[in-house]
Amino acid sequence: MKTRKLGNLEVSALGLGCMGMSSAYGRPADKGEMIKLLRFAHDQGVTLFDTAEAYGPFANEDLVGEALAPIRDEVVIATKFGFDIDLETGARRGGTNSRPEHIRAVAEASLKRLKTDRIDLFYQHRVDPAVPIEDVAGTIKQLVAEGKVKHFGMSEAGVATIRKAHAVQPVTAVQSEYSLFTRDPETELLPALEELGIGFVPFTPLGAGLLTGKIDASTKFDAADFRNLVPRFNAEARKANLALVAAVTLIADGKRSTPAQVALAWLLAQKPWIVPIPGTTKQHRLEENLGSVDLELNATDMAEISAVLANFNVVGERLPEAVLKMTGL
Repeated sequence: MKTRKLGNLEVSALGLGCMGMSSAYGRPADKGEMIKLLRFAHDQGVTLFDTAEAYGPFANEDLVGEALAPIRDEVVIATKFGFDIDLETGARRGGTNSRPEHIRAVAEASLKRLKTDRIDLFYQHRVDPAVPIEDVAGTIKQLVAEGKVKHFGMSEAGVATIRKAHAVQPVTAVQSEYSLFTRDPETELLPALEELGIGFVPFTPLGAGLLTGKIDASTKFDAADFRNLVPRFNAEARKANLALVAAVTLIADGKRSTPAQVALAWLLAQKPWIVPIPGTTKQHRLEENLGSVDLELNATDMAEISAVLANFNVVGERLPEAVLKMTGL
């Protein structure tokens, strides 16, 4: 497995997003099978595992903690704080909560669930408009000094906010959605991260599954699957967006690869400090995704993809409106 640097944190070139094992995409997967999958990922060279207290809530951290406990010193565990969740019951109270005392409480709870004495990468899941980002970064700075946190991350944050936080406590990595379907980070975020020496971790790098080529206009999702609420996945939008998938599939066929591999290789080709975190609950899909690390897209391939993108307009927002309002972008 090739490695990359997020700031000064070295990780595998492709990480594993663990959210879908416990939430968001329907009913949770079998815990025993997911433990096997997480350990298999490590056997294949994956070292970056991404979770959050909000995934479940709590169930995903419990899963990741149990699965990685025997190999704790060989992996990088990223988790997140920032939503207003009751730490006793797991009840979502709605909105964000990055008050310093809450960050500390979340850190302690996450350490227990993850069965570890330190959080390698602690992201603010969403910017809290009620708490100055300097106070958030200052709290993380204290947790770093105490050895409970190794690196500070931010998710779905705007450039101005990132700069303010970085001035207080260096930000190692920023997460935002980035894929062939969602290219917003290219305008302002990526140039700023390059300037500041901050790594970038694209989540939903396969367009919530659309770029795998396994979803079509007739695909039905589980009743608990969040994609039922995503504008980009409604019947009309999905039909239009599948045109991009078809174009990527043609390119993949020419490379004797899959559309998912091309989509991930395209992301990896953007910058050497980009580390996508595709998620899956299936071993064969994990192996397919990992194949993207060795897929070389030459200048002709990249130009062909650019030409496709230049003539394609994505239909539908990437998230429901209420969720989009919670981003700091």
